[in-house]
Amino acid sequence: MKISRNWLQTFFEKPLPDAQALSDALTFHAFEIESVDTSTSLSARGDAILDVKVTPNRGHDALSHRGIAKEISAILNIPMAKDLPISGDRNSRHTLEPQTDVISVSIEDSKLCPRFTGAYIRGLKVGASPEWLRVRLEAVGQKTINNIVDATNYVMFNIGQPLHAFDLGKLGKKRESYAMTIRLAKKSEKLIGLDDKEYELTSSMLVIEDANAGKIVSIAGIKGGKPTGIDETTTDMFLEAANWDGVTIRKTSQALKLRTDASERFQQVISPELAAYGTRAAADLIVEIAGGEIVGFVDEYPKPQDKREVSVSLEQINGILGTKFTKVDVADVFKRLDLPHHCDEMSSHCMFIVKVPFDRLDIVIPEDLAEEVGRIIGYDKIPAVDLSKFPKKSEINKNFYAAEHTREDLISKGYSEVFTSVFAEKGERAVANKVGGEKPYLRTTLVDGLTEALERNSRNKDLLGLEEVKVFEIGTVWKDGKEAMMIGTADLGGAREEPLRISGVTISRYDELPISPTKRYTSFSKYPFIVRDISLWVPAGTKSGEILEIVRVEAGELLVRSELFDTFEKGEKKSLAFRLVLQSFEKTLTDEEANAVMKRIYTVVKARGWEVR
Repeated sequence: MKISRNWLQTFFEKPLPDAQALSDALTFHAFEIESVDTSTSLSARGDAILDVKVTPNRGHDALSHRGIAKEISAILNIPMAKDLPISGDRNSRHTLEPQTDVISVSIEDSKLCPRFTGAYIRGLKVGASPEWLRVRLEAVGQKTINNIVDATNYVMFNIGQPLHAFDLGKLGKKRESYAMTIRLAKKSEKLIGLDDKEYELTSSMLVIEDANAGKIVSIAGIKGGKPTGIDETTTDMFLEAANWDGVTIRKTSQALKLRTDASERFQQVISPELAAYGTRAAADLIVEIAGGEIVGFVDEYPKPQDKREVSVSLEQINGILGTKFTKVDVADVFKRLDLPHHCDEMSSHCMFIVKVPFDRLDIVIPEDLAEEVGRIIGYDKIPAVDLSKFPKKSEINKNFYAAEHTREDLISKGYSEVFTSVFAEKGERAVANKVGGEKPYLRTTLVDGLTEALERNSRNKDLLGLEEVKVFEIGTVWKDGKEAMMIGTADLGGAREEPLRISGVTISRYDELPISPTKRYTSFSKYPFIVRDISLWVPAGTKSGEILEIVRVEAGELLVRSELFDTFEKGEKKSLAFRLVLQSFEKTLTDEEANAVMKRIYTVVKARGWEVR
């Protein structure tokens, strides 16, 4: 999530530190910072942009500038300004007045739509946004559209509540009133989105319907429909800010391959209480920059969010964290985090009772409060403690030990490990979620895959520098109604398999496990290689390494492998034979190119007085 430093500053009267200091504060106490850059927008030139990676447990309240501002305030102990978008006691319900009956809303399942709020605004004028609003949005990479849409986006990025604007003139009207129904779509219903794409819906997707016209006008929480979108002709509008079931939104977003800033917030699950603040903030802003008047509000809230209290004692906090924090330390943290609390003076354990604000859905148990204390004071203030000794002897996983022991043994004998597909053309168990239609069963043997691997790798034995290719695999097969771990090998003698076991080995300690060394992987060229051999008569004292060094220089990058494969002595001379593998990473080598390399090598070795056999 991109956060503008200049935008953050609007939440504070005291000047904030520079972007790097903000980044460090968040990194060590709250969230990882992906990057700190300068805005690329001409209008927001000089503004620092922090790319904040909000953790999933804080998606409820921190996916906004306000959320990050509150973190900065608590971490750096800098008070926020009094004119917050969400001010006062967050345990008191925010109401929307006056109500209007011009627009009615029906929610078929309140579990899928816990709250639906809106504002009827008439007499507005759609146009360009004021400069300050354009600067705010462009700083975080948002394209400005018009003053109405920009206002809804601003509120979303400011306090975290997504909104959508409908042109009332494009909705069905009966007896001077409008009606909306929140329901699941019917199979194969379609909607043209604001992005001009057509979306085919399923019966698991939540939508907003224009009840008077019997038409879908929005994919709930994700994308509005183009037929009812705001344009330059709009004068009356309905502003919607609702709360949607996060799981439903996530599944719909994935199914439609449609991710939006709104869907990202709803699938993290945000408080239904936030909807009213979003509606009021956006409605006021629209009237300010687009004129018109707020006729009234709609607020369908069948089951309001419960108010919660979580208690934790000072002893619990210090016990969890391994610290010696005082009552003053903890009270200070709760104050900085804007967590209303009081101490139970009747308790002998210094019990803190915290009224959980509606937006802190992550605070549920005492351990959550202990975590807040630890991170705000600083994890560096928590002393290191040695782990206690494990109370019982460590158990060794027999399958793992057997696999490692067998693997080490086969590698020492020149075998290379391969991993073949667990899918087969025939077998006993069919796969429910087929990867492809060609191999719909689980394998009953390792032999088939090993045989194929042996054939493929044998073609490259010269490139690999092997006289013989030998492969093995340790894997699961599904046969005779059971799963079994098998060890399979394949070489010139064919492919075979047997159950994984270790004979005559006593397992007593972890340090008896064999450890396989790893080597740096070098990718193969996708082009064919050419093998050339060269045999030389050289003086008896000549070292093979000396010859190979000369060969490698002349062959250059085309020589991908070279080795001595034969030698014998006759009198004062010695015969050395080398195998050279030539290959390009850019194209298929021709015989002429390979011959040219060999000709250069012949010329150089002859100049040294060596005889080419």
